[in-house]
Amino acid sequence: MMHTVFDREELPPPDRLAALNDLFTGGEHPMRVLSPEPDGFSALVRTVDLAAVNVVELTVSPSHVLRTAPMVRQADPELLCVVVASTGKLVMGQAGREAVLGATDIALYDSSRPFDLQLGAGGEPATVVRAHLPKALLGQPADRVERLLARPLPGHGGFAGLLVHFLGSLTGTAGGYRPDDVARLSGVAADLLTSFVAHHLDAEPDVHEDSRRRALLLSVEAFVRRHLHDPDLTPRAVAAAHHLSVGYLHRLFGARDTTVAAWIRGLRLERAAHDLRDPALLDVPVHRIAARWGFRDHSTFTRTFRTAYGVSPRDFRGSSAAEAELAAGGSGA
Repeated sequence: MMHTVFDREELPPPDRLAALNDLFTGGEHPMRVLSPEPDGFSALVRTVDLAAVNVVELTVSPSHVLRTAPMVRQADPELLCVVVASTGKLVMGQAGREAVLGATDIALYDSSRPFDLQLGAGGEPATVVRAHLPKALLGQPADRVERLLARPLPGHGGFAGLLVHFLGSLTGTAGGYRPDDVARLSGVAADLLTSFVAHHLDAEPDVHEDSRRRALLLSVEAFVRRHLHDPDLTPRAVAAAHHLSVGYLHRLFGARDTTVAAWIRGLRLERAAHDLRDPALLDVPVHRIAARWGFRDHSTFTRTFRTAYGVSPRDFRGSSAAEAELAAGGSGA
């Protein structure tokens, strides 16, 4: 039932990227394809058209698929698209959100909005299955569906598991379907897609996006404070722990007029300064206090501390001790 619409073997490597880009920009909802290695680009595209539902399997070397605002204005069939990650790492971005997808994870995107999809984000080839159907068939308000866009949804159990299994049977080589099964398969596909979306909307609390972002930000802050001592605490590690992309994590902190790395560094300096002021820790070497709060290198800590506080950590500790002695003398007079 699947038929091939693009085969890497039919073109020399230098021509493949341009040819696939022509195929995608000429589609019903135009998209661009970019690749960091155009000369070694490789792709295989297979598709099956089930009337209202269209299914595409794309196997491709690391690349980036973009649908821009001008492309949306150029042509928009008003589709809801379901993306299932088969192999490789995918990052789906739309509506101010980004979803990092592993094997069998699912994400949704809306053809009426710009989006971007990084395929093989880890540097390896990727295979993705995309199925779409007209939004009019969903029977759901657009503002409700918007809450599901570009969010990682697990592809196992319930309707998700049925959907992933069904799409896998369509794209597999031993599906066992005949041409006269198309009408039946179309109904099954549409029912599974609409049921999958309805299931997640029913489970979704009716909260505004700002509330969701605030809750996520609080979770990130709590995680960082618990792991300040870890020298491997980086924006990438924080993002991975919350199943976010690094780019989305940075946008989450955008309203604070700072970066994630700068915020982590500021917290570490505050904790170190607190310890340097503590009379009970006067015998603890400065380099050990630095290491206690995640600074790998003493010279880096000293330079960073001086920039923030105007004095070296050693001088800061000395002035704090002197102030403490004066305060103690004054209270005893």
